[in-house]
Amino acid sequence: MTANETTPKNLFSEVPGSTTKEWVEVLASSPHVRVERIVSTGQSSPDGFWYDQDEHEWVAVIAGEAQLSFEDDPEPLTLRAGDHLLIPAHRKHRVDWTSDSEPTVWLAVFYNADD
Repeated sequence: MTANETTPKNLFSEVPGSTTKEWVEVLASSPHVRVERIVSTGQSSPDGFWYDQDEHEWVAVIAGEAQLSFEDDPEPLTLRAGDHLLIPAHRKHRVDWTSDSEPTVWLAVFYNADD
């Protein structure tokens, strides 16, 4: 471990106020797990697009808000700061919208479905 790896960082530092696409930063990773900070500023999934991931994803909204839809559920789910959920591998989902009045900051943990 280097000195840089032990320097504290803040999830809200260097958050872009507006970007044309989502901003993703890998905070930590190993062969079995990956932790990402994702910043959305009004982005959504393209029409007709569904995420179908090989990994489980635990996601939390740290700031802002967003709406997710799942292919197997007709009711969309609105997430606000502090909300979190587990999306099992291969559960098709999409981002309907993210706040365009403030950045939506996500903390996402991806881990192998086989573990």
